[in-house]
Amino acid sequence: MESESEITDSQPHPLSNQIVDACHDMNSLEDLANRGAWRSIIDKVSRARALSLLHKPHDHLTYLAFNALAFTKLRRFNEASAELDSLEDLDSSHYQYETYPKIYPNRVGSMVPFSLRWLHALIPIKLGQRQQGMDRFYTLLDFVRGKIREKGNDNKLGVSLKLWRKREVFVVNCIIGHHLSQKEFGVCLSLMKELLSRDDGSDPVLVSQLGYMQLQIGDLEGAKVSFLKVESEGKNNGSLSEVEFKNLVNRNKALVYLVGKDYVSAVREYEECIERDSADVVAVNNKALCLMYLRDLSDSIKVLESALERVPTVALNETLVVNLCSMYELAYVNHSDIKRTLSNWIARVAPDDFDASCTRT
Repeated sequence: MESESEITDSQPHPLSNQIVDACHDMNSLEDLANRGAWRSIIDKVSRARALSLLHKPHDHLTYLAFNALAFTKLRRFNEASAELDSLEDLDSSHYQYETYPKIYPNRVGSMVPFSLRWLHALIPIKLGQRQQGMDRFYTLLDFVRGKIREKGNDNKLGVSLKLWRKREVFVVNCIIGHHLSQKEFGVCLSLMKELLSRDDGSDPVLVSQLGYMQLQIGDLEGAKVSFLKVESEGKNNGSLSEVEFKNLVNRNKALVYLVGKDYVSAVREYEECIERDSADVVAVNNKALCLMYLRDLSDSIKVLESALERVPTVALNETLVVNLCSMYELAYVNHSDIKRTLSNWIARVAPDDFDASCTRT
């Protein structure tokens, strides 16, 4: 289903991987970002700049990263682009710690947040300049792999190496997501297989993603092999908790049932997921869709409404809301009033970047 195939969504937030020194009111910015208060971040950055509160070079870069990310989240891509255009080449000596030995004694390397490099690739795509953006993403992938080679030669840098490997997965999934949007499945398969070969092929999430791609190109048997590999070999991989791993296996099984239109069996798999973790939004969303396919609109609506009531901060995503509104349109004559009520509730609880137009009111 749609939410299952959005494979980049499970990747870590670009800013969450940043290891930065404490700069002006950093904890406050991070808290606002975690709450989705992107407009407040823009206001805070603007005030800090106006009052000249930012003194060190990395303060300016970190605040710019938060500001550009906030503009991007709010779909104000021209303003995000303007922030990025104010920078020099990201590999300039101006952004190296060793250029400022008095401020950063004994520190070397780049002070550019990884999120800025990611936004530098993403923003052109958002502005309709796809080729430029894709070129930048591949350049970013080369940069990340260069760091992995560099860190891999130093056994003392185990934590840092793991971080760069996570970033490699993140960037590859970004690239795959953009190729998938153009139905360039062959490129996606090649990229994922290459990533798996670097990872020794044991990461259950990556192997599952390979299975999702195989389903999209109609290779059901190949997907079954991938999903079986997850179930049989993924147990020894420590990247997931026991509950996360079991739910991944159940969701994979459910997808195979969905392809075969065995919605009853798919519902059973999703119910097992929800029993373990009521915040498994993919399972909740897809269970509701299966019930709709079984012409049980009443129960499918209850499943989604219940999730929104129980865990609104987790369940409130555009895909789930679009599906719920579609079900309202099928089930109720007065669906416009019901959707308006939903829209008003969303306006009160949703983060700033939630796309309210998905209610279609």
